[in-house]
Amino acid sequence: MNMFMQAAEGAVEIAEGMDVSAAKTMKFWDLFTSGGWLMWVLLLLGALAVFLFVERFIAIRKASRMNMGFMNRIRERISDGNVAGALESCRRTDSPIARMIEKGIERIGRPMPEIQNAIENQANLEVSKLGVGLPYLAMISGGAPMIGFLGTVIGLVAAFMKMEGMGGTVDISVLAGGMYVAMLTTVGGLIVGIPAYFGYNYLVARVDRLIFQMEANSIAFMDILNQPVK
Repeated sequence: MNMFMQAAEGAVEIAEGMDVSAAKTMKFWDLFTSGGWLMWVLLLLGALAVFLFVERFIAIRKASRMNMGFMNRIRERISDGNVAGALESCRRTDSPIARMIEKGIERIGRPMPEIQNAIENQANLEVSKLGVGLPYLAMISGGAPMIGFLGTVIGLVAAFMKMEGMGGTVDISVLAGGMYVAMLTTVGGLIVGIPAYFGYNYLVARVDRLIFQMEANSIAFMDILNQPVK
């Protein structure tokens, strides 16, 4: 019975020691600094990813805003022969669709293929502007986990080298400590990479939706030009 009591007391002491140790290791700053210099690289990449996502999100949301009556006003003014009024409506509207339609209006009277090409060229320019920064976000989403994995490999190599310096003695505490530090960079890389991956795909989907709207408005504008002028 005494043996069981002593074993129980020993288990309680071990558990208490583990709780204290866990409390210490769960501090964010301790975790961050234990990961080594690569954690600073991941922190920089994470800050850059947040900046790119927020900046592109605001720009794409602004570009997607469109007055529902815009094309109706363009239709009315072109049908009335008021090309100058249609141009003024485009210039007062700050959106990729308005700038695209403006290029088409400026070429009214020229062959239809030339008008279509002008609209498509402006649309491509607007899409390229919206995509600025997205390749960097995609790069972070793929590169951050790889950097984290690199840190893990470096940490494991350092742990095994330390064990070799101890004469090849298998010390579980040394190995576990080295693996613990090494895995932190993998966790950091995934924390940066996963949100960047989802953020990139979300922004790409928003751009694709805007491209569809631009194509629809381009078709609507060409239909307007094919209508007889009053």
